[in-house]
Amino acid sequence: MRPLAAVLAAGQGTFTLTGVPRMHERPIGDLVAGLRQLGASVSCVEREGFPPVRIEAAGLAGGTARISGATSSQFLSALLMAAPLARGPVVIEIIDTLVSEPYVAMTLALMARFGAHVAQAASRRYEVSAPQRYRSPGRALVEGDASSASYFLAGAAITGGKVRVEGCGSDSLQGDARFAEVLARMGARTRYEPAAIEVEAGAPLTGIDADLGGMPDAAMTLAVTALFARGPTTLRGIANWRVKETDRMAAMAAELGKLGARTEVGHDRLVVHPPDHIRPGSIATYNDHRMAMAFSLAACGGEPIVIENPSCVAKTFPEYFDELAHLTVSGRRSG
Repeated sequence: MRPLAAVLAAGQGTFTLTGVPRMHERPIGDLVAGLRQLGASVSCVEREGFPPVRIEAAGLAGGTARISGATSSQFLSALLMAAPLARGPVVIEIIDTLVSEPYVAMTLALMARFGAHVAQAASRRYEVSAPQRYRSPGRALVEGDASSASYFLAGAAITGGKVRVEGCGSDSLQGDARFAEVLARMGARTRYEPAAIEVEAGAPLTGIDADLGGMPDAAMTLAVTALFARGPTTLRGIANWRVKETDRMAAMAAELGKLGARTEVGHDRLVVHPPDHIRPGSIATYNDHRMAMAFSLAACGGEPIVIENPSCVAKTFPEYFDELAHLTVSGRRSG
């Protein structure tokens, strides 16, 4: 929705972008404001600041866009990708904080590979000479999804096993590729290669206090991993969980509670106090793929866990439960 809106605004024609009901609840106002400042005609059809979005596109004129980065880095990334297509130079300024900043670095690096260059004159000020033309690099490697890799890495740390994932590593542009470093802080042993990551169990996992602002998707994996740690785990920098596929702050607290954990919810933090024993439970996924995948790890506690609506993983990882089954063995209690 977000990058497509920006690219269409840089083109020609009339477009309406819509989606499932939850999409209509996810904010897009900062992006709309930025596009309007660059000369685009963009309107919110039903409610200002939210999809559906109607675009009367006649190209972007250029100019300066001053937007907030506190809700999502996707607004900035979308404007950056469209900016080289404008008729004149573009300046984009972030007027406050910028969440998920590693994703912006990834955007800039990929733009450069395709021949579009951005100058970062100062912190959170981006200057784009325009018009520029994107060009094919001839060959481009698409990294594996580091967010999806986090479930298998955490599974190894939880169960005492060892897992190697390939497709992302120390050379990865993704913030979530650093998730293994978080597991290392909890006591796991980790090893990075340029395009691979290995995790195996080390000392018993211990709760930590971590800023996950650069990896909000993998933060969900940590929240469930915290069930298996000694002592509480505090996740910080996750205020934008509330505007994801579901209100992940509320959803995480509710579902962790079903398993016996006690949680504390703040503006941008979640504290997870693990239970003495994980309870069996049925996990509501809220049609959110990452809720389904993260809570599958709760089954490592030896109690049956039901994942409701497991097909929601089709959004990013349709084969997730098949792949998980390949790495697991059935644990049966005796007596």
